[in-house]
Amino acid sequence: MLTDNVRSKLSALSRRLEEIDRMLAAPETAADMNLFRDLSRERGEIEPIVGRLHAYERAESDLAAAQELAADPEMKAFAAEESTAATHELERIEQELRIALLPIFLEIRAGTGGDESALFAGDLLRMYLRYAEGHGWQTEIVSKNESELGGYKEVIVRIIGRGAYSKLKFESGGHRVQRVPATES
Repeated sequence: MLTDNVRSKLSALSRRLEEIDRMLAAPETAADMNLFRDLSRERGEIEPIVGRLHAYERAESDLAAAQELAADPEMKAFAAEESTAATHELERIEQELRIALLPIFLEIRAGTGGDESALFAGDLLRMYLRYAEGHGWQTEIVSKNESELGGYKEVIVRIIGRGAYSKLKFESGGHRVQRVPATES
């Protein structure tokens, strides 16, 4: 079951989608292409989540209808099947909603290697920030510990946007770089 906090957040997204639709239908929005583009982009991020919410609500009503049917002795077996199917559907959609609402935290830490490792961590951070920018995701540096030469000993970035989790969920583990220092080249 969705918690009250999650339900209120989803309800707020549903209201925002209705507001965006009203704004997109207004003639003054069509005249301002920047506003139209920004609202369309926001709508594109919110609409799939609200669609999942509506599917969840339909599954809830299906479950309630199946439970009402269970009172009839002739429909008891059918009601049990429908109840099981609706329960599985609720669990599946709930998991999808939780993933859609999850913020992504990306942690990059310099490993063994001192300043060279910190420089590589800075390169990784820039790479991920560009990747996020290219996908239209919002990024926010939550915490950082910079090194003396411009890299990072540790940095934590929050990434928000549609599809961020699905694209970044396998990004984990250690990365190794073998650089030839300027003193040895």
